Amino acid sequence: MLLILGLIFIYSSCLIIIFFYALAQLNLLINYLGEKNKSKNLMKWDFNNSDEIPFVTIQLPVYNELYVIERLLLTVEKIEYPCKKLEIQVLDDSDDDSSKLTKKLIDKIKRNGINIVHLKRKKRTAFKAGALKEGLKKSKGEFIAIFDSDFVPNPNFLIKTIPYFKNTKVGMVQTRWGYINRNFSILTKVQAFGLDGHFTLEQVGRYAKNHFINFNGTAGVWRKSTIIDAGNWEGDTITEDLDISYRAQLKDWKFIYLEKIITPAELPIVISAIRSQQFRWNKGGAENFQKNIYKVLKSSKINLKTKVHALLHLLNSTMFLNIFLVGFLSVPMLYIKNKWVELTWFFNLSSLFIISTLIFYVFYWFLHKQKHGSGLLSIFNYTIRFLTFYSISIAFSAHNSIAVIQGHLGIKSPFIRTPKFNIESDKKNSHIKNRYLEKSISFYTLIEALMSLYFLFGLYSAFNVGKNGDFGFFPFHLLLFLGFGFVTIKSFIKIK
Repeated sequence: MLLILGLIFIYSSCLIIIFFYALAQLNLLINYLGEKNKSKNLMKWDFNNSDEIPFVTIQLPVYNELYVIERLLLTVEKIEYPCKKLEIQVLDDSDDDSSKLTKKLIDKIKRNGINIVHLKRKKRTAFKAGALKEGLKKSKGEFIAIFDSDFVPNPNFLIKTIPYFKNTKVGMVQTRWGYINRNFSILTKVQAFGLDGHFTLEQVGRYAKNHFINFNGTAGVWRKSTIIDAGNWEGDTITEDLDISYRAQLKDWKFIYLEKIITPAELPIVISAIRSQQFRWNKGGAENFQKNIYKVLKSSKINLKTKVHALLHLLNSTMFLNIFLVGFLSVPMLYIKNKWVELTWFFNLSSLFIISTLIFYVFYWFLHKQKHGSGLLSIFNYTIRFLTFYSISIAFSAHNSIAVIQGHLGIKSPFIRTPKFNIESDKKNSHIKNRYLEKSISFYTLIEALMSLYFLFGLYSAFNVGKNGDFGFFPFHLLLFLGFGFVTIKSFIKIK
């Protein structure tokens, strides 16, 4: 009986945590809806006056980017800004022959009169954070714009962002990500669906009420003195962007989020690439919780509501662990429910937590509504999209839970890059020949395959428990079965 009570305690605790997280998301939605038609009266430089145009350094951290380095450099070359007040640093940590191509491209751009430098470190310490820190030492700019290799910034990026730094309290300006391959496949559609929620509802919702927001690692600009004042880039977490965001805001630097300024990027198109990206994000989130939450909670300058949102923000990745446990334990709960009738009250009460799912449904609905309207056909299409997103996102929960546990326990792991593809040239599934893709079946694929079978057993169990079966968990188990099954199949088949 103690085992049963222990499982029930874990199951109910996870449901409660998810519920409170859902309430926080609802609050961000309310903040967003209250803010979207407002325009903040922000101080800006007048770039018609050449004296007000500051010197800017663009940093491009790259590592083995054979397929996208040309697109990146040619795109950045076209950025509109006075040449005399701009430098470009290519922070090249590559250890393959992509460096030769990078150098060749840089030499060509130099001949066009562009101030661009090729920086290579002798030792790749602290990964991306180390590269940014090393580049910062040699940078001439008062402001630092950063782009990852899979981004395609618009020519007017600096003209649209730099003027906001006229307010000397502003330390960072972040733009919203867009996606050049949103409609490439189900996987890219699912990723875009989830990221849209973050970059629109979450970022705007936090920014509207002056809660902590985060630099997203790319497509943003920093005041150089802010980086230094915050303690500079540190490599003790694998999400250095989230880390320095919190350290800077704890120093009272103000961040600006520009929802209407979109910087295009390329989404990962295969499971292994998504896994490596999500592993970093989720493990790094847990690492930053351990590193920064105490500083936030003890600060007398931060109000209670901002502390609550910061707590849940830093626990964002830990939700995957809670979701995984709820899913995994739902199968034994099915048997416990039908064997111990004295616990019927508990399961009736726990069913109320379907409200959490409904909140998430409403949360993303407002994004869909803005683009597609609110007719019956739109609602139907949205419901299909949401269930697809829900199913596949949960399917990554096993993999992401391992990342979260490692992060909270302080287990170190190497920085695993996300393979890039240059999808615009991928008309005939050429990405399957990408040299950076893993060549063997991942350990995580085996886990996901087993989880798919596990939830198939859950579906079977619905017909065999009690006198007439119990189908209360059936829709949930069906989504889990389909999600884990889809991810497993896509791990074996690396084509569109």
